[in-house]
Order: sequence, then C-alpha cells, then structure tokens
Amino acid sequence: METIEVDPAILFNDDDDYESSGYSLNSAVDRYIFENGRRYHSYYGVDKNPMPTDELEQDRLDLHHEIMLQLLDGDLHLAPLEDPRRILDIGTGTGIWAIDAADRYPKAKVVGTDLSPIQPVWVPENCKFEVDDAEQEWLYPPDYFDFIHARNLAQAIENWPVLMEQAYHCTKPGGYVEIAELGAEVFSDDNTLSEKNGFKKYLEHIDKAFVKLGRPQCSAQTLRQNLENAGFVDVQVSSFKQPFGPWANDRRMKHIGAMVLLMSETGLEAYGMAPFTRVLEIPQAEAMKICRDGVIAVKNKNHHMYSYFYVGYGRKPEYNEIKH
Repeated sequence: METIEVDPAILFNDDDDYESSGYSLNSAVDRYIFENGRRYHSYYGVDKNPMPTDELEQDRLDLHHEIMLQLLDGDLHLAPLEDPRRILDIGTGTGIWAIDAADRYPKAKVVGTDLSPIQPVWVPENCKFEVDDAEQEWLYPPDYFDFIHARNLAQAIENWPVLMEQAYHCTKPGGYVEIAELGAEVFSDDNTLSEKNGFKKYLEHIDKAFVKLGRPQCSAQTLRQNLENAGFVDVQVSSFKQPFGPWANDRRMKHIGAMVLLMSETGLEAYGMAPFTRVLEIPQAEAMKICRDGVIAVKNKNHHMYSYFYVGYGRKPEYNEIKH
C-alpha cells in the first residue's frame, strides 16, 4: 500500500501542536443513563452500545460521516449498485448516511435502524427511521432489500454470524451487503510512533476492553470472513488510510487529517470512557487521563499516525448460482 508523504511545512515551527485544530415512539425508547458527564443508551441494555448518544456525540458522528465520505472520494458505498429500490442502514446513528442515500437514490425506500431515536424528524419522503436491535430477530421479509449497509458497529455487535445470517436472508438475490469498520490499531510510515505514544496506549486499552466484552475490533480479514461465511459471493475488501492530523503532503489527505484531529477531541472520550470504567474498571480520573493523553499525542505534529478504514461488500447469489 502506498505510504502517506509527510508535508515538510507542517514541521516548520518548533512547537509540537498544530496551530488549529419520521416515527412515533413511546417514552421507554427515550430512556438513557448518564455517566462521566455523558448520556448513554439504556433501552436495550446499558452495555449494548457503550458509546454516548448526546448532542456532542451526534456532532462527532456527523463529522465522522464527512471524513468517511472523503476517504471514499465522496461515495456513500463501494458496492456496485444499479437502481436500488429498497435500502437498509443498520446502526444509522444520526441518520445522515440514510438521508444522503435517500437523496442519492430518490426512487429507493431507505430505512435506517438504530438503538436510539436520535435521528431528525424532517427527512426526505423516501427515508424513515426505526428503533431496533439488529442482533434480535428481523421482521423484514426474505429477499427484500437491494442493499444493506452497516458502518462502525463493531463496538456493539456480539454475534456477527447471527447478524450476517439475517442480512443474507433479507437481501434480494443479486443484492449487496456492505460493512465498513475502523481498525483499532495505529501505524506510522516514518517511525514517528513510539511505544510510549499516548494514542497507541489509548488504543491498547480500547482493544483490551472490547476483547473482554467479546467484541474484538474488525480487520480486513474479519470483514471478508463475515461476508463469505454468511454465503455472499464476489466479496471485495478495501483498506483506506485515515491520518490523524494534517501532516500529510497530499491536499486531500491533509484535509481529512484535519477533520480527524478535530473529531479526536471528543472521539477518544466517546469511545473510551464507558469501556475503561465499566469493563476495565479503571477509575474515572485515570480513564480520563488516558483519553486526554491520547488527544495530546494526536495533536503532536511530530507524530505522523494513521489507522485503517476497512470497507467490504458481497453479493447474494442468484437462485441459479446456489448449489443444491
């Protein structure tokens, strides 16, 4: 894979920091808990998704949506869709992907599902949202969706085979399922990542917590396995480097890195605080320090770090392709 060239201008100064950085629901579904100064989901269980759901997190999710769009050169997906009529977005979050998909495909009916009702009310006519747990039994008919999309769900999924089996069952023959996940490992092409790096240590704690939860982070290999084991064919998996900070020489990657830097200011806390305090039983003050040390490392322009964004998709075979 091509390395990301560092912009020499970013190291001009001696300082370490960058200079700038449509549904009806009952009240039970709106039930939350508050920890660490943040609001978390509780309707399907407090440990179902250890990510916040408050307005600060919603802003971060929308920013991350833009980052992932830029990583894919503006594409909402990589699967080769042709005039889809029914689309499902699992774990839709703020609903921004589903809304964009409804605009991109005006003839399609787009459904976004999530554990929490944090999506807007004013949406395109061909888009709607439902509160649902994707690991419970699906109520959609078999062979129903032309495209099923899932992005950044690893922290909330305990049984990928069950999820993928249901996705396969509800996808039309010839339709596609696409999964996109962030890797939980950080890299550097120019040896500016030390073992003492605060962000590296932060991610080591993240990995330890989610492994203990039974939700190990995804890789390109696990995406492929999840799709192929479910029965999908023509599986394709792509990896994209996501830089932390605007250190890249390439203009597009510099812009992406700047957005990632901004997102990290709240993102590390969002991903880390609940797993650290609940799962690893780290005291709140110590957990917060791990998050802050991670942010400090990301802001250090001498650290040229990136992680991978993995996108995999597969096609459900036509009936005449299935061996009986």
